[in-house]
Amino acid sequence: MEWSSDAEVELKEVPFFVRPAVRRRIERLAADAGLERIEVAFYEQAKAQFGEK
Repeated sequence: MEWSSDAEVELKEVPFFVRPAVRRRIERLAADAGLERIEVAFYEQAKAQFGEK
């Protein structure tokens, strides 16, 4: 899965010990949505969903 450079910067704000799990979960959500590239807007939307669960 390709990430925009801005989305990568946002991901680096996540603590390193949970970053791989967050990356996998966002990539899974993006794949389910039919996306090939993760942009900041999608990243923020997906991250907001984490707080709802």
